[in-house]
Amino acid sequence: MLKALCQALSLSLLLAAANAQAASVVFLNPGFSHEAFWVGYSRFMQAAAQELGMDLRIEYSERRTDLALAQARAVLTGPQRPDYLVLVNEQYLAPEIIRLAQGLGVKLFLVNNGLTETQARSIQAQPDRYAQVLGTLTANDEQAGYQMLRQMVAMLPPGPGPVDLVAFAGVKTTPASQLREQGMRQALADFPQVRLRQVVYGGWSRKRAYEQAQLLAERYPDTQLVWSANDEMAFGAMQAFEEKGRTPGRDVIFGAINSSPEALRARIDGRLSVLMGGHFTLGGWAMVMLHDDALGLAINRDGLQAHTMPVLQSFDQAKARRWLKLLESCDDMGVDFLRYSAEGRPEGFRYPFLAKPVDY
Repeated sequence: MLKALCQALSLSLLLAAANAQAASVVFLNPGFSHEAFWVGYSRFMQAAAQELGMDLRIEYSERRTDLALAQARAVLTGPQRPDYLVLVNEQYLAPEIIRLAQGLGVKLFLVNNGLTETQARSIQAQPDRYAQVLGTLTANDEQAGYQMLRQMVAMLPPGPGPVDLVAFAGVKTTPASQLREQGMRQALADFPQVRLRQVVYGGWSRKRAYEQAQLLAERYPDTQLVWSANDEMAFGAMQAFEEKGRTPGRDVIFGAINSSPEALRARIDGRLSVLMGGHFTLGGWAMVMLHDDALGLAINRDGLQAHTMPVLQSFDQAKARRWLKLLESCDDMGVDFLRYSAEGRPEGFRYPFLAKPVDY
C-alpha cells in the first residue's frame, strides 16, 4: 500500500515538474489567418513547439496594427501572461509593444523584421521605458533581393538592351521589404542595360499588385523583368501581364520571394523563373532558442543578440519539387528540432542554423 502511494506521488511529482517546465509562448502573427506564408509559418512553429514540449498560442492580427496592439496589451496585462512573446516589427510596431512589456516579466523575441537602427538607438537611450529584447532572428532579405535580380537578368537573351524592369515592393514601413528592395537596387548597379521603370508598393497583396500591374503593363509595354518581394504580388502582376497577352517565363521573366506550395508549383512549371524561399522556418528556429533559454542555457553564445540567418535560398526546379513534396507530407519538413538544441551540448556549441541554411 505504502509502495503504491509512493509510486503515485512520484508520478504526480513528475507530471507537475513536466508541466512546470513547459515554457509558454504567444506569437503575434502579423499576417492574415488565411495567408499562405503566415499560415505555413505558424504550422512550422507549432511543429517545433510540440516536439520541444512547449505551449504555443498564435494570434493573427489580420494585417491590422490596431488589432496587433490590442492583442499585445491583452497578452501582456492578462491574468495568464506567457513566459515569452514573439513579435514581428511589421509596420514599425515593435517599439510600442516593447514599451508595453516594460516591467511585466514577459521575455520578448523578434522574428522576420527586427528593429531599425533608429528604433534601436531610441530604445537604448531610454532603458527605463522599454523592456529588454532577448533576441532577434531575421532573414538574409537584402541578399535575397540582390540575388533574385541577378538570376533574372542572367535568363535574358543576349543583347545590349535596354531592358525594362518593374518592381513590386511590400510595405514602406516594413524592414524586410526595405531590405529586399535595397538588394534589388544594388544589383541594378551591375547591369546598366536594365532600366528600373517604376517601383510600386503592393502591400504584399495579390489583388493590389494586380491592379497596379494593369497600369504598369499599359505604361511600360516592353517590360521584360518583373521583380516581386513576395509571391502573392508576383501572381497578381502575372495575371495582369497575361491579360495583355504576355507569357510568363517566355515574354516576361518573373521573380519572387516565398516558398508557398503555389509558388513552388509555379517554379516547377516555369511561370516563375526565379524563386527565393525558406524564411517561413525562422519561427521554428526561434522556438529552439526559447526552449533553451527556458532551460537556463545561453542562447547568445556568439555574443550577438540579433542574427541574420541565411534561410532564404534559391530554388531550381528540382529543389522546388523536393520542398513541395515535404510541405505536402508534413508541417515540420522532417526536422528533428531537438537535434538543433543546445541541451546536453558542450560549452562551445553554436546553433548550426545561424551559420548556414538547413539542408532539406
